[in-house]
Amino acid sequence: MQQSRTHTCGQLRVGDVGTKVTLSGWMENIREVSGSLAFIVLRDFYGVTQVVAETEEMLKLFRGINKESTVQVTGVVRERSSKNPDLPTGEIEVVPEKAEVLGRCIYNELPFQINRSREADEATRLRYRYLDLRNPRVKKNIVMRSQVVSALRRAMEEQGFMEITTPILTASSPEGARDYLVPSRNHHGMFYALPQAPQQFKQLLMTAGFDKYFQIAPCFRDEDARADRSPGEFYQLDMEMAFASQEDVFSVLEQVLPPIFAKYGAYDTASKAPFRRIPYLEAMEKYGSDKPDLRIDLTLKDVTGLFDGTGFEPLDGKTVKAIDISNCALTRKQIDALLAECEVQSGVKGYWFKVDEKGELAGGVAKFVNADKLKAAFELVPGTLFLLAGGPQAAKCAGVMRKLFGEASGHMDREKYEFCWIVDFPMYEIGEESGALEFCHNPFSMPNGGLEVLEKAEKGQVDPLTITAYQYDLVVNGVELSSGAVRNHDPEIMVKAFQLVGLGEEDVKAKFPAMYNAFCYGAPPHAGIAPGVDRIVMLLAGEESIREVIAFPMNKNAQDLMMGAPAPVEQRQLDELSIAIVEKKED
Repeated sequence: MQQSRTHTCGQLRVGDVGTKVTLSGWMENIREVSGSLAFIVLRDFYGVTQVVAETEEMLKLFRGINKESTVQVTGVVRERSSKNPDLPTGEIEVVPEKAEVLGRCIYNELPFQINRSREADEATRLRYRYLDLRNPRVKKNIVMRSQVVSALRRAMEEQGFMEITTPILTASSPEGARDYLVPSRNHHGMFYALPQAPQQFKQLLMTAGFDKYFQIAPCFRDEDARADRSPGEFYQLDMEMAFASQEDVFSVLEQVLPPIFAKYGAYDTASKAPFRRIPYLEAMEKYGSDKPDLRIDLTLKDVTGLFDGTGFEPLDGKTVKAIDISNCALTRKQIDALLAECEVQSGVKGYWFKVDEKGELAGGVAKFVNADKLKAAFELVPGTLFLLAGGPQAAKCAGVMRKLFGEASGHMDREKYEFCWIVDFPMYEIGEESGALEFCHNPFSMPNGGLEVLEKAEKGQVDPLTITAYQYDLVVNGVELSSGAVRNHDPEIMVKAFQLVGLGEEDVKAKFPAMYNAFCYGAPPHAGIAPGVDRIVMLLAGEESIREVIAFPMNKNAQDLMMGAPAPVEQRQLDELSIAIVEKKED
């Protein structure tokens, strides 16, 4: 044991009664009973122990110490007369002979009560994160994160993978998000970039002859925050395998993840391997999302034509998607509120009607429904709510409705982990802003059909939008845990894939020189994936926000309120780098 303590605050039991001990920790609370009796709660990383001051001198000493000061107490363990069954140390207490302040808290008032820090506003919690982390409930997530990372490492090594670290300072690369740029002092006007992912490096490792690579990789992307995404910095279980297929990658994660979810998860039930495989187009058609939450037992149905000729313009003559929710007890007010939220999230207005206790259609847009067509498609069971969305974005809107109403109507089995693979993603799409053909997911993926299908697309014999790729996502409970792909390791296929989006061979050589050149020296077929560590721990802890499982997270605006970052730097630092700050133009 360390010299400043013989035991931790979570260690002592009845068997230690009569032992002289030294404890060190934070003074969490003091409760005075009389002028010569007080109970003090001492807390450290491992737990809490009750200390009893029974003399005026000792009480005076503790009374002069502010809460959250660090204190060393030496005394004798005795059995408590009034035991606390909720505490591991609840059967004993320590009677101090000596107490010493090791680190004084100079403030009489704290920003929040330590054990209730999660009730404080987020800005205050992040500004005083070191105090927030003293809360055992907050600390528990960080402890779990450490345990999960260790378990992931062990599991990957057992699968024959070798951990290799890749560079943090690298070249800017078009990965899909904005880079964080780092100016070079020695190379005027030149910049490094922090890696959005180790994508190219891990493929180069396969080309270099390493067979199975992994690392707990830091990744940096200048993008906005979401509940399941932290701005700036995140970590992923990055992996790549040589001479591997899509099924090989699936097999590895299906062996690595279930035991970890079983051991650390907040829920007792999880999908067993093999996980369900759902083609991308089926997921969009059936669930309105490529991240379906399979805990919800609702699916989308195509009811195009249900409103044709009715004069109800939003749905007449449009593609219409419907969701039928049985035994729905939601009130009209609740339905309208959920549809309003759906419109906010999807940008599309949704509609509804229901089947009343007599089996008749009522409420919402019931008067516009072609009842005969409806009866041909559905059994009209009293208590069923129908949700509808129309137009080009009908599936997207219905997917949001499925999630919101599934949670609210009791059609979600919350306490379990439902995994699935989304496969056969489109290789290309039409860009919303450019209106031109773009890569849909990952430009380094191998197309289904290889060079032949790309050549046919170039000749106009195949629609590029129908080309699928060996790309896959692992989804759990509606959260995209990771994306991966069988890589395009053939330089001829790589060049042809980029030509379809308007980039020639010289562009490929210029943008990806190392990878292109390496592939020209004989690259093995390879495949990989990168599950998000932050998201894994968030799901295991049952948290809604990813910031709850990161020791020192940024806020939604990518600011570190505790350290004051980002912040100005001295002019001499800018001069060294030949950088000038210019006024930002108003939009």
